[in-house]
Amino acid sequence: MQTKHSMVKQAIKSKILDGTFRPNQKISSESELMKQFNVSRHTVRLAIGDLVNQGWLYREQGSGTFCADRSHLEEKGRNGQKSIAIITTYISDYIFPSIIRGAESYLSDKGYNVTLFSTNNNHQNEKEILERLLTQQYDGVIVEPTQSAFSNPNINLYLNLERLNIPYLMINAFYEELEPLYIVMDDEKGGFNQTEHLIKQGHKNIVGFFKTDDLQGVKRMKGFIKAHRANRLQIDPQNIVTYSTEEKFLKPSRELESLLSSSEIPTALVCYNDELALNILDVLRGRMLSIPDDISIVGYDDSILAQLSEVKLTTIAHPKSKMGEKAAQVVVELIDAKNERDNRNQDSISSVVYEPELIERNSTKNLQIVKG
Repeated sequence: MQTKHSMVKQAIKSKILDGTFRPNQKISSESELMKQFNVSRHTVRLAIGDLVNQGWLYREQGSGTFCADRSHLEEKGRNGQKSIAIITTYISDYIFPSIIRGAESYLSDKGYNVTLFSTNNNHQNEKEILERLLTQQYDGVIVEPTQSAFSNPNINLYLNLERLNIPYLMINAFYEELEPLYIVMDDEKGGFNQTEHLIKQGHKNIVGFFKTDDLQGVKRMKGFIKAHRANRLQIDPQNIVTYSTEEKFLKPSRELESLLSSSEIPTALVCYNDELALNILDVLRGRMLSIPDDISIVGYDDSILAQLSEVKLTTIAHPKSKMGEKAAQVVVELIDAKNERDNRNQDSISSVVYEPELIERNSTKNLQIVKG
């Protein structure tokens, strides 16, 4: 269990790392900290004393306590090593190993050490990772945003990366308030292509499943809706199922069970990704439904799951290792431009948006083909 003085110490350190307390700025007084954390003066003095000893703060007799300027210490502490951090929501699951391999391969060839971090799609984990990065001063950072559809509570930490001139870029999605460089797919078009493929095959009762705490899912849902409108096809409101990261193993399956018990069973399903599509396949097998004869299904990402399942999934291709390699290339270009103090070169580096490509396999059926 964290002691009170450790809690105060970490809170002050967090304010230094997110830029609330700037180098040589006076921090809150002992009385203010006592009131803020509801602790004794002794506890506050213990916390401040630790931070002074560790070089985060310094005292001036008669003036108070100030935030130290650690930039020269952090640069010196790197010993000439070139380091890049890669932050993803997950590391060992799904398509993430391929993305990471693509980045690592390029970066190792360029002489960079790579450190991997996983947020587990949790903002508190993201905060702790960013604070660690700011403490250790990496040369550059590749980030997959956490719950990117929501307002991010860690924006100040990213702004502090910018203030310290540490280049970063985002993959798969990005925090719109920061307007960073990014490497993403056109997920809206991907969702459109998933859906229009089914509409062109004669499907009208199509259910879409979308994880909406990530921007990718929001955009894919938008594409789902736009495809219906473009083809003058109305959507039954119950045919859009949304869920969060925490609900991904239960809610889609539960909602599908309900839809399969209705009087008008859907003929096709659009899935947020291939991982969800496989979970959905288990529900359909339990109902003794055949794919694609009874229900068609489209995934997203063209993961190994889409190819290894007994039903080969029609899906949208994701660049995976190609995206990782491109992210690595761009972050190295940003670092080189910074080191050369070449703002023109830095300004010429642009974001990348990959066009979605539908991979057609045997999980969808054309209802317009009439057997003779």
